[in-house]
Amino acid sequence: MKKVELLAPAGSFEKAKIAFMYGADAVYCGTPKLSLRSRSELEESDLPKTIEYAHSLGKRVHTAINIYAEDETYEEIAKEAKLLNDLKVDGIIVADPGVFETVKENAPDCDIHISTQSNVVSYHAANFWRKNGAKRVILGRELNKEQIRSIINNKADGLEVEIFCHGAICFAYSGRCFLSEFLASRNGNLGDCAQSCRWAYNMYLEEKNNPGNLMPVETDERGTYILSSKDLCLVHEIPEIIEMGVDSLKIEGRLKTEYYLATVVNAYRNAIDDYMKDPEHYDAEKYLKELEKTKTRGLTTFLFNDKNNKDFQDYDGRQYNPDYEFGGKVISTLDDGRKLIEIRNKLTKGDTLELLVPGQIEPVVFTIDALWNDETGEEIDTVNPGKAEQKVILNIPYEVQKDWILRRKKN
Repeated sequence: MKKVELLAPAGSFEKAKIAFMYGADAVYCGTPKLSLRSRSELEESDLPKTIEYAHSLGKRVHTAINIYAEDETYEEIAKEAKLLNDLKVDGIIVADPGVFETVKENAPDCDIHISTQSNVVSYHAANFWRKNGAKRVILGRELNKEQIRSIINNKADGLEVEIFCHGAICFAYSGRCFLSEFLASRNGNLGDCAQSCRWAYNMYLEEKNNPGNLMPVETDERGTYILSSKDLCLVHEIPEIIEMGVDSLKIEGRLKTEYYLATVVNAYRNAIDDYMKDPEHYDAEKYLKELEKTKTRGLTTFLFNDKNNKDFQDYDGRQYNPDYEFGGKVISTLDDGRKLIEIRNKLTKGDTLELLVPGQIEPVVFTIDALWNDETGEEIDTVNPGKAEQKVILNIPYEVQKDWILRRKKN
């Protein structure tokens, strides 16, 4: 049984560290101008740190130059490719054939991965890219498992296959969308998507013989979210995915929080490892229970199990997580054993917290028995995130490490 790579998003250097801590084998990131998440927090100056840190752990970094480039961008692309080659990044993700050739010429020591934006939905397309020098193809999310299996069984030697297993689904085919540019003058194919498919819309009927008489069609007072999709979740399908020989499982979400990243990576890390150790007793529900504690639009297997599945639209347009939120992150352990925490939401004496332990699917649950002001040492009843990097001191009845994540159960 081949071990599958768990690939996590890294919107910043700090998020990359969280991803690796909670079990990612590799992370993917991008530079502000040349990837499809131009608003992610990873600065170009952070790339060397991220790559050096990953390699010190024996892990990998994939960097995206997956825009559809116009001619005036190619000088910058060539410069970026040379930089990535010098930094020894493990893979460069591209979509545009022109960018592919430019990267191949200027980053000869880096593997090239073909982005899902390139719409690879057949083994013929996959083998075309392999023949031209690609190491990996990231398949379109509109494929079902039979189609994925066919591509794997018929792919050229040495070609790796990556699929998405969790996260937001773009309404458009393989993410190729012009809605954002049309409505907000922000081009999603140049990394500046406004996520227009998540907006509320008013819809109208117009009777053909009575033009101008618009009759509203609304699901509720907020309009309709007919373009908004649920979030992908294939944790139940981990056994099939591993058995069919997928090389890499990709989690979407370079703009998500450290809490989301820790929860999702930890759940899939445990799911993969548990199945590899004991295939006969794989129980997806315990991993799903953790995944549902993140903010999500509702979960769907999309088209993986059934090409005709229609249960993937989220007509309410709301993100669900009524019971849990990001509590904070462990900064250090003080000399007296208490912990210094960087808070992300209001914490109050008596709150129930869950400590996310890397490699352990069940969190450690405890109640806040006391809080102390980190500057004065005064005992307090509550603390609010009133400033950046707001901190507090509390007791945690467990040995912890720096950057472990705390989840707060809402009252």
